[in-house]
Amino acid sequence: MKNLKLIQFIVVIYTFLLTSCTDHSAQPIQAKQYVLVHGAWQAPYAWESVKSGLESQGNKVVIVELPGHGNDQTPPEKITLDTYKEKVIAALSAMDGKVILAGHSLGGMIISSVAESVPGKIEKLVYIAAYLPASGQTLDQLAHTDADSQLGADGTLIFNKDGVTVDVKQDRIVDLFIQDGTPEIQNLVLKNYRTEPLIPFINPVTLTDKNFGSVEKVYIKTLQDHVISPSLQNSMIMANGVKTVYEINSGHSPFLSKPDLLTALLIGIK
Repeated sequence: MKNLKLIQFIVVIYTFLLTSCTDHSAQPIQAKQYVLVHGAWQAPYAWESVKSGLESQGNKVVIVELPGHGNDQTPPEKITLDTYKEKVIAALSAMDGKVILAGHSLGGMIISSVAESVPGKIEKLVYIAAYLPASGQTLDQLAHTDADSQLGADGTLIFNKDGVTVDVKQDRIVDLFIQDGTPEIQNLVLKNYRTEPLIPFINPVTLTDKNFGSVEKVYIKTLQDHVISPSLQNSMIMANGVKTVYEINSGHSPFLSKPDLLTALLIGIK
């Protein structure tokens, strides 16, 4: 089975690289629509290389800027998991037909909630180093089951006095999120870092078999992840019965450290 997956992966990469060398004006046989959701302490910039790669093959791509991230100035005390969900649903509603909805890290909680609300808009859910909850769970609860995560190490998280934001200790950001990136990419992550709204971490999701359970799911594991450990990723995959699983030998942010590989996987998902 492992050899088969390896062969499939090589074929996907070869096809992507071959088509990347041809005339980009040629449309693929089946262009798709992708909506990409970033995670905590990040913003749309993190997806730009993957967006370019997907669009070079004729696909339509929308990156959602979550409230309180990037250039958005929504006050953190007004941000909940539902706030994120509604922003993603608005992006889906503006697109004709179904989309492949991909979420990273915290984004896994969001896309799960979106799938519960609008399952008919989603062709597939793709979890990329993402939290994949069961009904009633919060991100905080899932994270506390991850004994191998380095995010929960003493002093790594700084809960601010405002009671509604949380930070990562500055000298831990690179090792946690992008230890396998180039110095330029690591500096990009540091430059774009923003404090994170806390409330969505403690908001539970309500999921049903009828809605959330009806949407096909794909998980892309990150084997060198310091934030969501491979052991927790495996546990969530098994708990949710995800049958299609791929692996990238990367840290927590493969869209930054290995964007071509991640793009090829997204294109190759059947």
